[in-house]
Amino acid sequence: MRFICLSLFLCLWSVPIMAQTETEQPTSTISVEDSAEADAAIAVRIREILEELEDYKDVTVTVSNGIVQLRGTTLNAASIPALEGLASRVEGVVAVENQVQESTDLVERLDPLMDRFVDRMARMIAYLPLLLVALAAFFVVAAFGFLITRFKQPWDRIAPNMFIADIYRQILRLAFVIAGVVVALDILNATALLSTILGAAGIIGLAIGFAVRDTVENFIASIMLSIRQPFRPNDSIEINGDEGMVIRLTSRATILLSFDGNHIRIPNSTVFKSRIVNYTRNAERRFLIDFGVAGDTDLTAARDVALNALQDLPFVIDTPAANVWVHGLGDSTVTLRCAGWVNQRDTSLALAKGQAIEAVKLALEAAGVEMPEPTYRLATQGAIATTAVKKKKKAPKKEAVVLEDVKADAALDQIIEDERKELSNEDLLTEAAPEE
Repeated sequence: MRFICLSLFLCLWSVPIMAQTETEQPTSTISVEDSAEADAAIAVRIREILEELEDYKDVTVTVSNGIVQLRGTTLNAASIPALEGLASRVEGVVAVENQVQESTDLVERLDPLMDRFVDRMARMIAYLPLLLVALAAFFVVAAFGFLITRFKQPWDRIAPNMFIADIYRQILRLAFVIAGVVVALDILNATALLSTILGAAGIIGLAIGFAVRDTVENFIASIMLSIRQPFRPNDSIEINGDEGMVIRLTSRATILLSFDGNHIRIPNSTVFKSRIVNYTRNAERRFLIDFGVAGDTDLTAARDVALNALQDLPFVIDTPAANVWVHGLGDSTVTLRCAGWVNQRDTSLALAKGQAIEAVKLALEAAGVEMPEPTYRLATQGAIATTAVKKKKKAPKKEAVVLEDVKADAALDQIIEDERKELSNEDLLTEAAPEE
């Protein structure tokens, strides 16, 4: 580490030495005659030139036999190498020895700084009326944009919902603010700063975007969901395993009411990327019932009995039609699967399924279809006996099915309506929006 620092110091220290030793010397022909008058004329001419230049006020010039010696100090180190080229252009100069160094005097270095500060303050005071005019122009343009965006129309009319309308207003405000900045800079004749400002704003915006990536992603997802709404209020949906009825869609999350009465809040970014199952989009919905019958049962007759029982139910619709088929074969049973369709907007699917189970079961028992009985295997010492333990079977008795009210559950609908009325201004779901 010490070797590296020493090497770096030597490199930096050798730079001014090289700048002073490796100078560009005159290449003109050297005269064989020595003239004191010529040396004096060369010195006078170089002094006159240096007096006109601000950086060389403290530089002295001596000339002997055409050799120019420059001594003194200057505040600007970058102007030291230029002295050789300046002195060598004077006629009669044979060589130039540049011994000018950068001044380290504190007073000399602070005086120009104070002069520049006073000069800039004077120029700022002179520019103050123009600056006030530029600020006034900026505020007028920006205020006009804010005034336009305060009106509800036409933004609420051209936007699909209030969230998008508010985005339109924010974009318009930003456009007017940028226009105000451009007008103000144009008045100050400083429009070149606009590219610098926009570049810095772009870099800052990119950094902020990476820092709040999840928030930006959720914001964009909210925009997409509010424009192309995959569900409506009161729809029964499933998102990533969460089931419930839609209460509202906000600018941050989708709110569901589970069938147990709990609120489920899902971020819109998750909703947008997830698989959404909408059970309410189609009015017709199917329920499935499995029945196990004995292996020696007449399956065709059993299917007909179950199908007739389903079709006789008043809430089972004709299209799509109910159906019964053999679904599987077990060790001691054959599984019949019964499928019926209901209009879920008028009928509760859970209640309809419960009544269908009762009706089909009674119909199969009335037709003498044997249900499988449990079988137990008993192991005793010295012998193994398998005994089928069956319940005493009663004579089939056909019983009438008492139909209960299977209308759709209006209680949850009412809860959702009450919830939506409380915060209706935050809901982005509208009936007029296009459906996916």
